[in-house]
Parts: sequence; structure tokens; C-alpha cells
Amino acid sequence: MKRWLHYVRPYKKYFILGPLCMIVEVLGEIVLPRLYASIINTGVAGRSAGHIVAVCALMIATSLVMMLGGVGGAYFGAKAAVNFAADLRRDVFAKVQKFSFENIDRFSTGSLVTRMTNDVTQLMNFVNMLLRMFLRSPGMLIGALVMTILMDPGLARVLAVTLPLLLIVQALVIRAAYPRFTRMQSKLDALNTDIQENLTAVRVVKSFVREDFEQDKFDAANGDLKNAGLSAMRIMVSMMPLMMLIMNLTSVAVVWLGGNEVIAGGMQVGDLSAFITYITQILMSLMMVSMLFMVSSRSMASARRISEVLDERIDLTDEASAQPERRVERGAVEFRHVSFRYYKNSPDRVLDDVSFTVGAGETLGIIGSTGSGKSTLVSMIPRLYDVDEGEVLVDGVNVKDYSLTHLRAGVGMVLQKNVLFSGTIEENLRWGGEDASMDEIVHMSELAQADSFVRGFEKAYSSDIEQGGANVSGGQKQRLCIARALLKKPKILILDDSTSAVDTATEARIRHALNTELKGATKIIIAQRITSVMNADRILVLDEGRITGIGTHAELLASNQEYREIYESQTSGALGEAKEGA
Repeated sequence: MKRWLHYVRPYKKYFILGPLCMIVEVLGEIVLPRLYASIINTGVAGRSAGHIVAVCALMIATSLVMMLGGVGGAYFGAKAAVNFAADLRRDVFAKVQKFSFENIDRFSTGSLVTRMTNDVTQLMNFVNMLLRMFLRSPGMLIGALVMTILMDPGLARVLAVTLPLLLIVQALVIRAAYPRFTRMQSKLDALNTDIQENLTAVRVVKSFVREDFEQDKFDAANGDLKNAGLSAMRIMVSMMPLMMLIMNLTSVAVVWLGGNEVIAGGMQVGDLSAFITYITQILMSLMMVSMLFMVSSRSMASARRISEVLDERIDLTDEASAQPERRVERGAVEFRHVSFRYYKNSPDRVLDDVSFTVGAGETLGIIGSTGSGKSTLVSMIPRLYDVDEGEVLVDGVNVKDYSLTHLRAGVGMVLQKNVLFSGTIEENLRWGGEDASMDEIVHMSELAQADSFVRGFEKAYSSDIEQGGANVSGGQKQRLCIARALLKKPKILILDDSTSAVDTATEARIRHALNTELKGATKIIIAQRITSVMNADRILVLDEGRITGIGTHAELLASNQEYREIYESQTSGALGEAKEGA
């Protein structure tokens, strides 16, 4: 409860004014039946037109005041609920931004999207409904109950049977509804994940002509959500007729018993009419309470899912030993007996006792088979993951002793999976240097061999990038991402197979530009092509998370069988083609 009160306090005046306005409406609803009874008992029975006009005028005035109360309650309730949801959504998003890769791996992307949208909306609807019903329903229930007892205590005893029965029905329904709503939200997660995956990879789907397969997968997920929704809705559908049946039977009983009293002269017709209205109000207030409980059962499921995100322990934060003023100065890197597992209970290590050093300003090439741990290895430097054993040092200092902000500010990284964001090319490049001048942007684009194709666009650097960079080729995307990393002016530059989609001539020009323009920066290059790393100061060979060799190109050719096999597999084909051409 304390968590949710945090989002209530900034808007407490709306949370107070909303229910108070609804009380005004309730008071009017309690008064109107008595005024109506007065018209029948005195005005109609006594043939007093003046009394009828006077009471009707009072009823109109009461209705106008009720309208103002209702409008005010709805306005303040909506204002409170929308602000509550906006702040909650902001904090959930902020928490996700702090997640490490390991935290993100625990939630699917579709699930996080659902929690920040649909689940927050469910809570918003509950808060809005709660503010409108919080005092209105109990107020109407108590007010109408008091009026029925004052008018005819004997006739009011009908409610002694009806109310407990209604409460039992509500309790049973709510108990059955909660797990169904939880299941429905999880099915919505799965559907959102399928939709997002399909739209992100729509080009792959079409190129492999897998539209039918994706349609079937969507139909299955959509069907699961439909069935879960129907299961939850069946509870609500069964509840409403049951409650209406009880209400109608109660009304029939009141009409029968009250009618007999009127015939016997113990009750006036107007009083019976007002009594029936109060009985209806009591039963309707219980209906509103039951609907509030139904919405609350779904919102509780959503609240639990949101709490899972907010309560997620972020396993990668600034350590207590981190010194806020410390910066990456030179860029020297050292790994000391580093081991790592993606799943802490797994016996299989992604990295196993890895040790090596890279001097400041040196270029280290990393090569190895797919799945050998190359990307994971370099992810340890900016602490995208933390080591399980050993330590990673930058400039002789454990990376945990840097603040995450300053450590990552000193590392420029072009990930294996390149990502561009919606916006212009310039806006994407400014991720690397928000205050960079246009000359710097152009210069770094030239180094990354991106300037030539950017200027080929109609608006050059002001050209729009579609979501995910869908309107540029893979090679163009890679070069823009390299330019973006260069604008950080990093002390350590990591290129994770980031030139795989460009031709060898362009790649050679990029390497030459990096070697001449970024002499002082430490460069770590992961590549599948040996030509990409053969001129590095040293080359590290990885196999199943272990270092099998480290040295220059010539040293590894002479001493490392795995490196030699990779080299020969990549050069023999080229030599064969050359001989055929000759």
C-alpha cells in the first residue's frame, strides 16, 4: 500500500475532492425519493397544485446540484487517475532503463510493454472507478438503508435475507476471477511478444515466405488470449444475472408486502414508491461495489505484475567502492582470471579463466568460432555484465570502482546487432556527442566511410531514419553506428563484428582511418574475417570461452592450429579463385 500512496500524495487534493463531489450527488439521490413521495401523498392526494409545483422546483434544484457534484466527481477522479498512471508509468520505464542485460533477460520485451501500457491502464481505470464509487456506493447504501428503516422497520427486514446472499455471491465471484485475470494478462504478454517479433522481423518473414506460419502462430496466441478472456468474462457474465435475479425477487417481495400494507392502511402509496426506490438504490449500490471488486481483481493482477518490475533487484549498480570523480584516462585493459555464466546455477561457463592485457593505444583483434564468448568478453569492459569470478581492470582500476556513467562514457561500443532510432541521421549520430558541432559529425562520418552515402540522400544529415533503421542497408547502418561511437571520443573503442556487412575495401579504409585518427585510443576488434584483425598489435583466439592463443598474426600462424585453420579456410578459396582466373 505504501508504494501506491507514493503516487497518490502529489494529487491528494483531487483524490479528496472527487469523492466529496460524489457525496453531493448521493445526498441528492437520498432526498429525491422523499420529495417524490411528498408529491404523491400530499400534492396528488390533497389535489394541491401549489405543493406539487413547489416540490417539483425543489427537485429540479436538487438535480442541478447533483449534476454539479457528478461532473466534479468525474473530473477530479479522471484527473487523479490519469496523473497517478502517468507517474507510475514513468517510474516503471525509469526502472527498466536501469536494468542490466541480465535483468532484461528475465522479462520478455512484449511483457515489459504490456506492463507499462495495459497493466498501468488497468490500475488507472481502477483508481478512477474507486474515486467515483469509494464514497458514492457506501453512502448510497447507508443512506438508503437508514431511510428504509425509518420508513418501515418491518418491511426493511427483507434486506436481512437479500444482503448476505448478495455478499456471498460477490465473494465467490471475486475469488474465482482473480486467477483468471492473471492468466489473461500473461496471455496478453505472449501475444504482444509475437506481434513485436513479427513486425520487427517482417522483412525476414517475407523473404522466407513465412507469412502463413506467422499467421498460424498469431492465431494460436490470439486464441489463447481469447479463451483466457472468455474464461474471465464468464465469471462476470454469470454474476450479473444472479445479482439481477436477487434484486428483482427482492423488489417483488417488497411490492407484495408493501402493497398489503397500503391496502390495510398502514402505509401511503407515495411512501411505498419511495421505499421501492430506496431498496433499488441499496441493491444498485451493491452492484456498483461488486463491479468495483471485479475491476479490483483484475487491477490486483496488474499491480502484482507492475510490482515485479519495480521490485526487480538490479544486479549491476555502482558499487560502494566506486569513486564518482574517477574517469577513464588512458584506456589500458586487463582481464584477470575472469569467468562468467549467464545462468548462475549453470555448470557451463561462457568464459572460463580468461586473462590478458591490452596496453593503452594498442589494437587487439579477437577471433573465434560462433558462440566462443567473444561478445560476452568485451561486454565485461563497460560492465554490461559483471564477472562471476576474477576481475576486469581499466587503467589498472577494477571497473567496479568507476561509476557506471563515467566508465561507459570512456568506452565506445558498436554492438554486433546495430540499432538506429526513429529520427534524423544527425539525431542518431548525436547519441555519441550531444554537443558535437556539425563539422565534428561530418568528420567522424568520413572516418566511418558514412559521409558519402549520407550526402546521397535528399536531405543528407537531416534525412529521416525509420524505426530500427529499416530504410538503410546493413552496411550503411554499421557505418552510422561506428560514426556514432567515434563521436564519443572514447579512450576504448570496441567494434563487435561491426564491419561484417561492408565490403573489404571499405573495411580497409575504416581500419586505416581508425589507426591514423585514433592513435591514442585502445581498439578492440571482434571479427569473423582474419583480414579484419591480421594487422592488429595482437590477436586473441577464443574457443568455448577459453583463450587458446594470443600473439601477432605471424606468431599465431606458426604456433596456433585453430588460428591457422581459420586462416587457411578463408584464404584457400580466394587462392583457388585466383588460379582459375589465371
